[in-house]
Amino acid sequence: MSEIRIAHARKIYEGNTPVIDDLSLDIKDGSLFTLLGPSGCGKTTLLRMIAGFNSIEGGDFYFGDTRINDIEPSKRNIGMVFQNYAIFPHLTVKDNVAFGLKQHKVPKDEVEKRTNEFLKLMKIGQFESRKPDQLSGGQQQRIAIARALVINPDVLLMDEPLSNLDAKLRLDMRQVIRDVQHQVGITTVYVTHDQEEAMAISDCIAVMSFGEIQQVGKPKELYHRPHNEFVATFIGRTNMLDGTLLHEGGKAAIELAGGYRIPVAQLDAATDQPVRVSIRPEEFVRCPDGPIEGTIVDSVYLGKDTDYFVKTAFSDRIQISEESSFSENLVPGDSVHLKVNTAKINTFTKDGTKNLLEEVG
Repeated sequence: MSEIRIAHARKIYEGNTPVIDDLSLDIKDGSLFTLLGPSGCGKTTLLRMIAGFNSIEGGDFYFGDTRINDIEPSKRNIGMVFQNYAIFPHLTVKDNVAFGLKQHKVPKDEVEKRTNEFLKLMKIGQFESRKPDQLSGGQQQRIAIARALVINPDVLLMDEPLSNLDAKLRLDMRQVIRDVQHQVGITTVYVTHDQEEAMAISDCIAVMSFGEIQQVGKPKELYHRPHNEFVATFIGRTNMLDGTLLHEGGKAAIELAGGYRIPVAQLDAATDQPVRVSIRPEEFVRCPDGPIEGTIVDSVYLGKDTDYFVKTAFSDRIQISEESSFSENLVPGDSVHLKVNTAKINTFTKDGTKNLLEEVG
C-alpha cells in the first residue's frame, strides 16, 4: 500500500496546449479516492500519468517516498481495471486471475493459493473453469478486479469500470468494489463522471474541471458545502438563483427577484453584494403557510420521490423534491406554498467562484 503524492503535475498534448497545467494532490494510504468530473476534464489523463501510460511534462509523482516519474509502468506495482475489462477471452476465469502471478514467476503453490483466495473474495470461484464469454458483464468485471488485486499491488487504478454495465448491475458492483476495497485496504484511485457513483463508494473525491481540481473532500462536504458554483451544480442537483446580499439592522438576508428574502445569519459579517444562491430541491418544503407562492408547471414521478417544477415570483422554473405519496396528485396549474430550509443553502459570489460561507467562516 502507498500514499500517492502529486506535486505540480503538467501534461501537454499536441498543439502545446496543457491539459493539466499545475495540479497537486495527496491521496491517503488505503483510501478509495475518486477523480470525478465531466468528459474531457483531465481525470483519465491524470490516472494514466499515475499508471505510467502517459508522459509527464512537469511535476513529481510519488508512491510513498518513491518518485515514480521515470519508473516503467510494469515496475510501478499497480493493478489496473479498465472500462472494457481487458480480460483474455481464450483463458478460463481461473487462468485470467492467475495471469499476473505467472508473469511475475510466482511459485506454483503460491499462485494456486492466491488465485483461489481472490476467486473466493470476488465470489466467482464457481465459475473458475468457464470462459469469460459464458459470464455476465458484472461477473467479467469481477474477474478483472480479482486479476488486478491478486498481484498484491501498491496501488489499484480503476478507469470508469462500471460504465458498460446496466443500471441495476452498476448499483450492485459499486457496493462490491467498496466492500472489497475496504477488506483489502489498498490505495485505490477511481475515475468516473457519475457523481452518484462517486458519492456512493468514495472515502474522498476530487472534483475536476478543465484540468484543474475544484475541490477535494468527503462526499458529505462536497454536497453540503461546495467551494464554488461548478461543484454545487455537478454534485447532485440544485437550483441556482440570482440574488442580492443585503443587511438590515446588521442582519444579513438574501433578496431574490419579487422581493422574497431569506435570512442568512451566517453572512452577517459579509458585505452587501450581488450573489448566486444554491438551494437543493429537497430544501424547498411544501407547507400551507409557506411564504413562497408557486404554481406547478410539471412533475416527474421517480418511485420513492417525486420531482415538481414550480413557477414562482423569483424563477420561472425551480425544482423541488419530496417523498412520493400514493394519494398525492398535484398537476400543472395547481398552487403550492413553499418555505426554504435556510440552514442548508449556499451563497456564492456573483461570478460563482467562491462560497461566501467559507469566506466568512
